[in-house]
Amino acid sequence: MNPNIDVSDNNLKEVATRLNTLLADEYVFYSKTHKAHGSIKANNFNELHKFFEDQYENLRKIINDTAERVRALGHNEQGSLKEFLKAARLNEETDNSSDEHFIIQKLLEDHESVIRSIGKDINIIADDYEDLGTALFTTGIMEHHEKMALMLRSYLQ
Repeated sequence: MNPNIDVSDNNLKEVATRLNTLLADEYVFYSKTHKAHGSIKANNFNELHKFFEDQYENLRKIINDTAERVRALGHNEQGSLKEFLKAARLNEETDNSSDEHFIIQKLLEDHESVIRSIGKDINIIADDYEDLGTALFTTGIMEHHEKMALMLRSYLQ
């Protein structure tokens, strides 16, 4: 049963599809960040190990919140890795580098990619699909990614 929030059923379906794409990106990103946590080799290993753990825990919360938002719109969230990889705009990381600079740069690029994608989606969700609640929700996620990107950027300076 879809919620009665003055957003048409078709618009709710379209918004849920966009959120499921974001959810797929977040799962891929979570996996990449978790891999960074386990594979980093640097003089400041302990610091970076904890830093990446904090980052993937933030992503885990975003994943949970995004899945709940899809359900709040009356739709089902994706749940399999196969679905995530098919829908994600981010690519899996196939490089097994343990170089601190390389890993941080790749994660920063992914944050910036997600930020750009969300920025485009916000306008579509608000203007085309008339769902201001989800537009605000995705704005919050974008802000989380902006903060995480800022933290990564500080390691590259």
